[in-house]
Amino acid sequence: MSRTRLTLVAATAALTAGSAFVAAPAATVASAPDRAASAPVSSYTPNEREKAQNQRLQKQLEAALAKVAADQAAGRSAAREAAVTVYYDDSNAPSFDSLIDQGAAIWNSRVSNVRLVEGNSSNASLDYYEGSDPSGSYYYGDGHGSGYIFLDYAQANTYAPLRIVTHETGHALGLPDRYTQPCSKLMSGGGPGPSCTNPYPDSVEASEVDALWAYGFVAPLDFRKVG
Repeated sequence: MSRTRLTLVAATAALTAGSAFVAAPAATVASAPDRAASAPVSSYTPNEREKAQNQRLQKQLEAALAKVAADQAAGRSAAREAAVTVYYDDSNAPSFDSLIDQGAAIWNSRVSNVRLVEGNSSNASLDYYEGSDPSGSYYYGDGHGSGYIFLDYAQANTYAPLRIVTHETGHALGLPDRYTQPCSKLMSGGGPGPSCTNPYPDSVEASEVDALWAYGFVAPLDFRKVG
């Protein structure tokens, strides 16, 4: 994706899951790259716009789970010999830097077939940005480790910011939104309301990510070319 570097004035924030994030003045808010009209997008809170993206991710997940089930029935293992590495760049989200690293560590502790590693603008396929957007925080990409995550100041003042980060990262790993599910499900996102602070995927969500990455995505796809 484009590596347009953005001029930021960092929001002052304590980098903990319970921290408040103060929105920067409008003139200094960082903006993510322009989204194409047909861009696949998934958001932290329910939004009609994300239906097509979630249907695509769900279909992709169901296909991966079917492959894993077939392998298990045949006595084959779907585990990879080595995890696929996805490099991420959080230099455009300095107020969330610590939370992004915590979110990556949470995912790395729960899945085996993919690993999130901090990189830089030259090698990262997944980028993080911060700022203000009326639609709130969202992921834009292919669900195969490519794209970017935008973290919204106002939303992080309302919902648990670490949960937002790990939820959006879950989209980058291939999981769809499941807003009607309980707080124990990370991918329920903002559905259970602001009182939900759980930042951890449960065992089912972790196994789904492992299924998605069992067969590759060795080179993350160019999300701009994914229909």
